[in-house]
Amino acid sequence: MRLVILDNYDLASEWAAKYICNRIIQFKPGQDRYFTLGLPTGSTPLGCYKKLIEYHKNGDLSFKYVKTFNMDEYVGLPRNHPESYHSYMWNNFFKHIDIDPNNAHILDGNAADLQAECDAFEKKIKDAGGIDLFVGGIGPDGHIAFNEPGSSLVSRTRLKTLAMDTILANAKYFDGDLSKVPTMALTVGVGTVMDAREVMILITGAHKAFALYKAIEEGVSHMWTVSAFQQHPRTIFVCDEDATLELRVKTVKYFKGLMHVHNKLVDPLFSMKEGI
Repeated sequence: MRLVILDNYDLASEWAAKYICNRIIQFKPGQDRYFTLGLPTGSTPLGCYKKLIEYHKNGDLSFKYVKTFNMDEYVGLPRNHPESYHSYMWNNFFKHIDIDPNNAHILDGNAADLQAECDAFEKKIKDAGGIDLFVGGIGPDGHIAFNEPGSSLVSRTRLKTLAMDTILANAKYFDGDLSKVPTMALTVGVGTVMDAREVMILITGAHKAFALYKAIEEGVSHMWTVSAFQQHPRTIFVCDEDATLELRVKTVKYFKGLMHVHNKLVDPLFSMKEGI
């Protein structure tokens, strides 16, 4: 497990974007060889998406041979609602890059049969050859995707009832009106993300510090679902200084002492213009 600590949100976002960029380019995707990327929503990944868009517009990165699978979607929210995750992904990322819309997979929270939709999503991931890199964020209560506290650590894509903490945290996107916030969502399971060949989790801000402490320094627990990734063979946690406030000083010093190794993963930044 790697813990990459950057000074602030912008630097953490840039490091994550560089890592994604390098992984795609090193993979050498093509017509018969797609890179498969799992993606999150929320406020944390916005800076990372902006940098990826920048790399694309500069001609350094193409998503032509990339397939994406999003972590989750609200149930019952119209697809074109400004706060649906379909809207979020298209407005903040997809419409700015060259991805084929048929390769951008997002769960349908308005499907007639929600369980069938979840099962089909799992099959699409399997048919794509599995996820090469799953990028995720977490909530203050340590949930990954919408795998709320108490979720099974071997869970698959399914319907979930949202915890009150999550509803409260998401109210800011619905004019602060709790009655407008969806109470259910479709989400990939912890096991779904664990099946990815590599996982990168973005954690920024002091309000996520206790969750990062639970993820790094405490044991694996279904009450803090992000802690499951201690047992993944290739997990990278990318965080800013504020998110480390609950960690022991020696833990922070240890991982900061490895930054010269971690930075080799993103420096140099590869470009599709030059190959690697």
